[in-house]
Amino acid sequence: MAKIINVSNRLPVTISGGEIRKSSGGLVSALEGMMGGDEGLLWIGWPGGAIGEEERGEVEKRLREEEGCLPIYLGKEEAGLFYEGFANSSVWPMLHSMTWFMRYEGGWWEAYRDVNRRFAEKVLEVAEEGDVVWVHDYQLMLVPEMLKRERPGLRVGFFLHTPFPSYEVFRCHPKRRALLEGLLGADLVGFHTFGYLRHFRSAVLRILGLESEFMHVRHGAHTTCLGVYPIGINAGKFEEELGTERHAAEKKRIRESNPGQKIVLSVERLDYTKGIPRRLAAIRLFLEKCADRDGIKFIFVSVPSRGGVEQYRELRANVESRIGRMNGRFATVHNSPIHFIHGSVEFHELCALYAAADVALVTPLVDGMNLVAKEYVAAKREETGVLLLSEFAGAAQEMFGAVQVNPYDPPAMAEAIRGALGMPEEEKKRRMGAMREVVMKFDAEAWARSFVGDLREIHCGGGESREAEAAGKELREVLMAKGKKMAIFVDYDGTLRELEREPMAACPTEELMALLGKLKQKEDVEVTIISGRKAEDLEGWLGECGFGLVAEHGAIVRRAGSKVWERLDLNVSYGWKGEITHVLRGYERSTPGSFVEEKQTGVVWHYRKSDMQFGEWKAKQLVEELTAVTANQPLEVRHGKKIVEVASTLVNKGAAAIRLMEGKHYDLVVTAGDDLTDESMFRMNVENLVSIKVGEGATSARYRVRGPGELRELLASVVGDSGSQTDMGPGVRLSQA
Repeated sequence: MAKIINVSNRLPVTISGGEIRKSSGGLVSALEGMMGGDEGLLWIGWPGGAIGEEERGEVEKRLREEEGCLPIYLGKEEAGLFYEGFANSSVWPMLHSMTWFMRYEGGWWEAYRDVNRRFAEKVLEVAEEGDVVWVHDYQLMLVPEMLKRERPGLRVGFFLHTPFPSYEVFRCHPKRRALLEGLLGADLVGFHTFGYLRHFRSAVLRILGLESEFMHVRHGAHTTCLGVYPIGINAGKFEEELGTERHAAEKKRIRESNPGQKIVLSVERLDYTKGIPRRLAAIRLFLEKCADRDGIKFIFVSVPSRGGVEQYRELRANVESRIGRMNGRFATVHNSPIHFIHGSVEFHELCALYAAADVALVTPLVDGMNLVAKEYVAAKREETGVLLLSEFAGAAQEMFGAVQVNPYDPPAMAEAIRGALGMPEEEKKRRMGAMREVVMKFDAEAWARSFVGDLREIHCGGGESREAEAAGKELREVLMAKGKKMAIFVDYDGTLRELEREPMAACPTEELMALLGKLKQKEDVEVTIISGRKAEDLEGWLGECGFGLVAEHGAIVRRAGSKVWERLDLNVSYGWKGEITHVLRGYERSTPGSFVEEKQTGVVWHYRKSDMQFGEWKAKQLVEELTAVTANQPLEVRHGKKIVEVASTLVNKGAAAIRLMEGKHYDLVVTAGDDLTDESMFRMNVENLVSIKVGEGATSARYRVRGPGELRELLASVVGDSGSQTDMGPGVRLSQA
């Protein structure tokens, strides 16, 4: 039976003295509703602590049989470097936009990479056809790419339980590229909010140079889908507890222990992202103006967290010191205003605290979701209460009935506490009722099933649809047909060779030159490289190949076997160039990183080095302006890959190709290109035309490959240099123009 392989840093259990106990935590709570269900959930993770070699066999057997778990063993030093080092002292603060806490050491990175590899290897040991692999969180960001590299057909999802920061923050990390590439190995990457997804797309664009469509990123032969999946709580567990006599008794005990007092509750891990010092500052301001301090009790439940990380030890000392000073200042004979608990509490006690609390303070500086907010709401089946929620918590995107606050503004938070305590009962009911309906409906099980359901819908079996696979096979068979005279007209930049940020860096690679050499040896194949580049560029790079060369989109040609360049545009006027160049120079000045290239036949504005989004925006403006300027002239405005070019409509690649084929007969004419300047070749009225679009975008081409690498693989089949493959695999599909 197909199973879900859940992969996280920690297993949902802890092992101590041979005893296996269930753990607590956000992910454990979220997945409790699915464990033991029909999905056949198998959990891979670190059990925590060191387990001796002699114990491991028995431990593994019990974990697999009793809990559906497979352990990853980490030594104490290794765990420190991987977990407390790279994961929590480097990645965690960066993801939460707190770069002043971020540290980096090479040894940490090596341990992180090695541990991620061990997790991937364990998955590959047990994964079978049809299984779904679900990788979780920032500790394992490299695992998806490692899995896909070894087994491309494996269905892999990744969910990030933290925020994803803006590009400006993410770019600070020394391993920014490796972390992004690791995540892009997944078939589906999930986030709590669309804001985090948007930041991820921006980082992928600006760091890796990969453009994304609204909800997916295409890179090479792989597509990574993106999605928004706000995590929920195990609502059923809360509902069950709320109906017990134990709950009623515990709730009564809490109320009797605080007679006549309003309870304001704070439940958090002791983490610098939670904004506890600022929360205490707000409470101090509130108490300074509070006339009835005996009538208020603040209960702080601070769950210990990452005691091995220096910043967390310092935070605990700071918080305890502040609370001590505040209790000393504001205590009365009858009451100490803040009751501080540094430790975990039992689930039934927590439910009762939630139910009894008049106000919940959930005010992190930044948080991926924050399940405390949802747990508080879930516990309010009969009672009312007010949720004070940070606008920077992911939960704020769903909890519209909360009183949202800015955690960086303690005076405003103090006023919000005052307002919450005095809120009319009817308003509290209305707000809480709407929130509880959302929390109970969109619970953890709904979250998990939504993510896994979407992941299962993604086609990731190493290929496209049957129709596309048939198209790929058809195309390869056409190109490999023996005894046919073939003409190949192929663009250079973005087609034969990957685009580069610096145009002159896109010189032919050794791999490309070797392929061209083999094509040259085929007597029945004539290759012409047809480009928008200047003649001197093509001459310098490809002049010795002996192929036909076409420069400036068809204006200048050098026929195969010749050393002489001839112009095809002798009757074309270029008197318009001065006016157009003046317009482009204006955009060059106003768009940092852009530049103007003047050719004999046209003028090009390049913006590959500009800020990507700003460059695209300026390019659209420029195209609109140039379209108006050239409306009554025989000119074409071409918006290509990071360029805007103006050239005569009488000069194009299709016309040049037809000119070069005059007086010749070919059994097959193959054209390949990646942008709008190549469409004239795809629309040529010639027999036996095979047109291939490289990359995304609308096209009139019949076939499509995803990138230059796949086109080179395709051309290799022409010379019989493609191994034993019988079809095109994942990269070729019918155009959806």
